[in-house]
Amino acid sequence: MTVRQIENLLALLEFFAERREPATLADVVRQFGWPRSSAFNILTTLVENGYLYEPRARGGFYPSPKWMQVISAISEAEPLPEFLARVLRRLAEETGETVWVSAPSGVFAVFLDVVESFQAIRYAAKPGKRVPIHVTASGQALLAQMPRRDMEVILNKVTFNEFGPNAPKSVEEVLQRIDEGRARGWFHSASNYSNDLGGVSVPVTVSGRPFSVTVAGPLSRVQGKELKHATMIQQALAEDTGQN
Repeated sequence: MTVRQIENLLALLEFFAERREPATLADVVRQFGWPRSSAFNILTTLVENGYLYEPRARGGFYPSPKWMQVISAISEAEPLPEFLARVLRRLAEETGETVWVSAPSGVFAVFLDVVESFQAIRYAAKPGKRVPIHVTASGQALLAQMPRRDMEVILNKVTFNEFGPNAPKSVEEVLQRIDEGRARGWFHSASNYSNDLGGVSVPVTVSGRPFSVTVAGPLSRVQGKELKHATMIQQALAEDTGQN
């Protein structure tokens, strides 16, 4: 179940992130097709709470720095380890593919930080993206770090349809792939979540928090490079001073 008002707020934030300039009430109504009264109420509520302001009189609304203050306070309380950001930048340069760090969120793996490939054909992703935890290499690397009971609770909630042709079809198959990945030290997928997408993920625990670092791209480029990419991830994690 989703809440429409929250969905509208998130859509509005993404609209401003793409637009990068103030928007009037008419602009918002035209963009989303919302009733004028509903759009007015959303904008007015955000203005009154300090989250939108008018940079120029009657020139439209724009998000205020209050968003950054709130997000910074949240991030400072539970920050992403800095060395993981450095590892991502290194791997993006070395592999030429999209790389990210994930954390568990229920039945999903959520991307916390992403460095996209510079190549025209690439896996496009942004922080906040969620993928099924049981289907993907990123997710299986996270599951592998959990106590067996916690993993079973999650797997009892997942579904096994509408994914790629190589996606696991049962809890037993997921558990088998996790056992195989643990034995290797890394996890991989090829057309598991999306057709023609492949990736390799390595689990990493920092201060008791489970993460996974993933390199992924079109199968035409990454297939056959699983061991190479896994080794590069492991070396980057081991060699970064923040890991010690």
